[in-house]
Amino acid sequence: MKKIGVLLSGCGVYDGVEIHESVFTMLAIQEAGAEYICISVNKPQHHVVNHLTGEEMKESRNMMIEAARIARGNVKDITEVDPADIDALVIPGGFGSAKNFTSWAFEGPEGMVLPEVKLLIVNMINIGKPVCALCVSPVVVSKALEDSDIHATMTLGTTEESSPYDIQGFSDGIKQTGVEPVFKTVKEVQVDTVNRIVSAPCYMMDANMIEVRNNIKSAIEETINLIEA
Repeated sequence: MKKIGVLLSGCGVYDGVEIHESVFTMLAIQEAGAEYICISVNKPQHHVVNHLTGEEMKESRNMMIEAARIARGNVKDITEVDPADIDALVIPGGFGSAKNFTSWAFEGPEGMVLPEVKLLIVNMINIGKPVCALCVSPVVVSKALEDSDIHATMTLGTTEESSPYDIQGFSDGIKQTGVEPVFKTVKEVQVDTVNRIVSAPCYMMDANMIEVRNNIKSAIEETINLIEA
């Protein structure tokens, strides 16, 4: 049975991983006959946001402990995961990708990426194992591949349809790191067959739950196609 890592940046769209995208990812993996392995980073998240009011809370939370809420307690420390353990890696979206795994939310393309996150992504791609970046997570992959010989093609959505975010700005940002941005709608998936990287807009666009679920299902199917290619 194929094993697919799901990298979680916490729990909650505004300060961690997007919960709908995470659960839809795990569901799509199982529906495809594969096994998901939840992975996180045993470090504090950047901050904690009250998801009811949007205000920052005066407390600290750990990414891995928060991710365990989604993983039902079964989550592995990223430092204990080797590319040999999994056949592909999926990174759901949420602000945790831009606040916890990277500092993109505060510094844009000039920001940092966590070394352990970069190491896993780069090692996966170097040995030809697929990486799937959902929603805003192409910024994580772009920072991981910056200054490398890998020139990926990814999508963060399209300017042709409604979005709550600055799709052009994000696209210009990943281009600064060496990625070629491609505009795709929530009904489409970008597949970089050369570098074996899949990306899908999901909630980067104004989309409902069914559209996001279908987008992720397509992305997981394309990821599994790359495993089998």
